Amino acid sequence: MPASPRHAIAPPASAAPPAPDDAVYMGLPHERYLRPKFYVALVLTLPLLVLSMGGMLRPHAFHAWAPGFDGWLQLGLTTPVFFWSGAPFIRRWWKSIRERDPNMFTLTVTGTGAAYFYSAAVVLFGPSFPAAYRGEHGLPLYFEGAAFITTVVLLGQILEQRAHARTDLAIRALMHLAPRIAHRVRPDGAEEDVPVAGVHPGDSLRVRPGENLPVDGTLLDGAAEIDESMLTGEPLPVAKKSGDKVNAGTLNTTGSFVFRAERVGAGTLLAQIVRLVEQATESEAPIARLADRVSAWFTPAVFVLAAITFFSWTLFAPERGWLFGLINAVSVLIIACPCALGLATPVSLVTGIGRGAQSGVLVKDAAALERLCSATTLLIDKTGTLTQGRPQVVAIEPAGKISAGDLLLLAASAESSSEHPLARAIVAAAQQRGLALLPAADFTAEPGAGVSARVDGRLVAITRAPAGTALPAHPNATLVSVTVDRHPAGTLALADEIKSTTPAAIVELRRLGLRVFMVTGDRTATAQVVAGQLGLDGFHADVTPARKQELVRAHQSRGERVVFAGDGLNDAPALAAADVGIAMGTGTDVALHSAGLVLVQGDLTALVRAVHLSRAVLRNIRQNLFWAFAYNSLGLPLAAGAFFPLFGWLLNPMFAGAAMSLSSITVVTNALRLRRVRL
Repeated sequence: MPASPRHAIAPPASAAPPAPDDAVYMGLPHERYLRPKFYVALVLTLPLLVLSMGGMLRPHAFHAWAPGFDGWLQLGLTTPVFFWSGAPFIRRWWKSIRERDPNMFTLTVTGTGAAYFYSAAVVLFGPSFPAAYRGEHGLPLYFEGAAFITTVVLLGQILEQRAHARTDLAIRALMHLAPRIAHRVRPDGAEEDVPVAGVHPGDSLRVRPGENLPVDGTLLDGAAEIDESMLTGEPLPVAKKSGDKVNAGTLNTTGSFVFRAERVGAGTLLAQIVRLVEQATESEAPIARLADRVSAWFTPAVFVLAAITFFSWTLFAPERGWLFGLINAVSVLIIACPCALGLATPVSLVTGIGRGAQSGVLVKDAAALERLCSATTLLIDKTGTLTQGRPQVVAIEPAGKISAGDLLLLAASAESSSEHPLARAIVAAAQQRGLALLPAADFTAEPGAGVSARVDGRLVAITRAPAGTALPAHPNATLVSVTVDRHPAGTLALADEIKSTTPAAIVELRRLGLRVFMVTGDRTATAQVVAGQLGLDGFHADVTPARKQELVRAHQSRGERVVFAGDGLNDAPALAAADVGIAMGTGTDVALHSAGLVLVQGDLTALVRAVHLSRAVLRNIRQNLFWAFAYNSLGLPLAAGAFFPLFGWLLNPMFAGAAMSLSSITVVTNALRLRRVRL
């Protein structure tokens, strides 16, 4: 049967909240309307459990204090839980019957309904029931089963809705990157602040240091270093000069410039990224719910068996056969009640999620664990995922008589006033070596050109190395040249180093059957070196955010189940589009919101643990489903009275309830084994 359609559950900020009866997820209302129903159900179910279970533990105490009154009290406690708290499930049940689309709600409401109406009939018409079904303390009641299952399912739906609602936070974080105000330059040269919505193509806009660009356009006057990590994921700012393209949401790190607006509003690249995330999160992963798939055939089979039981007893049994048929049909529905089936998946998932948290794997979307288990392809962002995500000095090549230590000291002292990432890396390298920085005077910085300062009476300049400069030992490094009093003093090589744990993690991931591809906005030469060092199955270089999502779609179109791991804003569309999105805990908020799993330490060894966890959880769920159906299916013929003509066996509804409880205990015990699983 087709899965029920899912809808976005968090409305846009400008939209009105959904009405109480509006279906927003799995055919159910918004969780803000489910919460009061859950609280009422919880408050009423707790004393109900005390009444029912207390009678089992100390029967004389509970049955002697007010004979017959406990049944009426249980009826009074259960009725609002079943009809008011469970109203969304009843409506969903009726829809599944009307549309002939049996699912988990069909089986749940049928089982809880059978327990409720049978127990209500016992309270109202108990003396009319056959003596064969009476126990020491009369006819058994099953109100607690109806109330408890309704309460647990409500809690599960609320938690699931909250997991899916986090997607809206990712989209809002993306939208906040663009400033609300733009500085427009009038033809007379004066500046005025205008709302971004009032900017038109052709307007001249000024951007000051530390400001985000409001729209897309072309740089006209000035130069700057633009942090485009939200687009490329690369940590180093890009030097921009007149005629270069700039994009909304990127950050101007140095210099003031004027650019011409070209794409505004919904036409900007940032707006396109927002749309990509929205489209990806609205699409349904091609994986149906296992419980619904099983319910699609199990539910009709139970209905048919209950009907056959009733009519067989009515036609072939002696006097009052219809009453025996009714009670046996109820036994069939009770023993088929999906208490264990309803627990099989959530108990394993909750236990597995807790075990993952202990190992640095945070599961935001439980369904992501299921999809990770069957994944075939892993696409990994380079910067911040495979690598450290920050440049470091990896080589110092002095020229002439200057020593490596003196070269680094002079360069770090000159860069001490700069906020550029390369400057911070050079200063950090000097500090790590215990070098005391010298005072710097006359500091100047030219965006795209470099910096200069007077250090210890000498003029020190740091610029990008000329084209053709290379260090064979560091082919993927960024090179900067240092001059002292206008004479070449040496070269510094800076690179984003591969994390020490990455190679071993890649080997293990491939052993687990995953094909691993690197996805990066960096140049092909750098990507080729990194891919070769790690022994990857392939790589994709010069990739934009839209292209990253296209790559995910392309792999999926070939029948592959894709995992995407990244840490940057530029990864958000791909994280949302992948079958499983995994974010590094050291990454941006948008990446964390767009992913289904988060690796706390940003370490790929945690991804290995996540794969092991997903497979252990799915294996546990399958075991639970087997035991859930084994108890119920084996007991169904006995509950129907199939053995009565041969052996005179009848299954009292009390024992049907006991079998249901035993299957639940087995399922829970098996799920708890996940707390000790080795990852």
